[in-house]
Amino acid sequence: MTEFTLRNVDHILTMDDHRRELAGADIYVADGQIKEIGHTLPTRGEVIEGTGCVVTPGLVNTHHHLYQSLTRAVPGGQDALLFGWLQTLYPIWSRFGPEEFYVSAQVGLAEMALSGCSLSSDHLYLYPNGGRLDDTIAAAAEVGLRFHPTRGAMSIGESDGGLPPDALVEREEDILNDCIRVIDAHHDASDGSMCRVGVAPCSPFSVSRELMRDAAILARDKGVMMHTHLAENDEDIAYSLEKFGCRPGQYAEDLGWTGPDVWHAHCVKLDGQEIDLFARSGTGVAHCPCSNCRLGSGIAPVRPMRDAGVKVGLGVDGSASNDSGNLMAEARQTMLLQRVARGADAMSAREALEIATRGGAEVLGRSDCGQLAVGKRADIAIWDVRGIESAGSWDPAALLLAGPQKVRHLLVEGRQVVRDYQMVTLDLPRVLERQRDLAQRLSLSG
Repeated sequence: MTEFTLRNVDHILTMDDHRRELAGADIYVADGQIKEIGHTLPTRGEVIEGTGCVVTPGLVNTHHHLYQSLTRAVPGGQDALLFGWLQTLYPIWSRFGPEEFYVSAQVGLAEMALSGCSLSSDHLYLYPNGGRLDDTIAAAAEVGLRFHPTRGAMSIGESDGGLPPDALVEREEDILNDCIRVIDAHHDASDGSMCRVGVAPCSPFSVSRELMRDAAILARDKGVMMHTHLAENDEDIAYSLEKFGCRPGQYAEDLGWTGPDVWHAHCVKLDGQEIDLFARSGTGVAHCPCSNCRLGSGIAPVRPMRDAGVKVGLGVDGSASNDSGNLMAEARQTMLLQRVARGADAMSAREALEIATRGGAEVLGRSDCGQLAVGKRADIAIWDVRGIESAGSWDPAALLLAGPQKVRHLLVEGRQVVRDYQMVTLDLPRVLERQRDLAQRLSLSG
């Protein structure tokens, strides 16, 4: 039995049902679960000293494209809007294979772990040269993060009026069959699961209505969640109006893509009726503020969503449109953008951190994660607030105002993934060296 006692923590932000905050308290962990939280608990198992630290639930990333960590800052895509950016990068991604997907996932998930993230989703929607979702699942198992990969897809290429090149699209029958294969091989619906698989056609402009509908039927038959991009920018809205004769929210509802088993990425351009639809149906949103800024997409209406009762989590999106995979940076950007759009009192530091933890877990249907409470999984981020980032802070628990963006220790399922700011589950320098070699090879083969 693996045991930890996290002792003498300066401040614990539980994000539990009562949003308790505890000072000078301890947490006892055994068998991957939080067993006790309180003061002066008996010391059992390995001791982690919490003096000078703030402890939060592990952060939850609800939208990522891990493979894009191989294509950061690509010339030609640095200053483009969404559609032009995609058209620049599609030819590069078409040269990926199994090793590129595996190594980029290792790097992307390690970057997430170092920012305090214990649970990450991934949206992989292209599979050239023998690449499979299994490549990223294997990488996540090595890194040690809780993982929610989604079997994405594109089926409408340029010759049929879609955005992606024909070489990157798949036959819809093959897509659905592979969804079944991956779910049967890897999906674990149990409490404390380390891997749950979702079904995720890429976007309304890269798949058919029939695939969207069939994917929803398949996902519900298998009991897995559904994910796609929606209402990301003005181009996205214009495409929906022209091709489908309705806004994205209506399109999603017509095809069965609303409900508590669905979450949509971005949703920057949702209007009031669509927000009400998502709230009524329990549909979730993955908010990706840094990527939305980088691509000039706009500021998502997170405050109205939250006020209406929409489930909102955070996503870093891909490293080709964000340049970083730091969920603490995403949480701070969420807070700042809502203040820019709606005033300085629009969102507090604690609310933004709640969105990054409990909020993300709710979006992904993980009631066992996202909070520090007895019986929940032991996904715990430990932040040292004795450094320069928090120097002079009167409220060290306000991490997003004056706090570190790199975690000191990270536990996932009660196992230490980050210790003293370093990955302990993989040889990161070696992986980074391989990543640099692969990126260089891609850049020279264009």
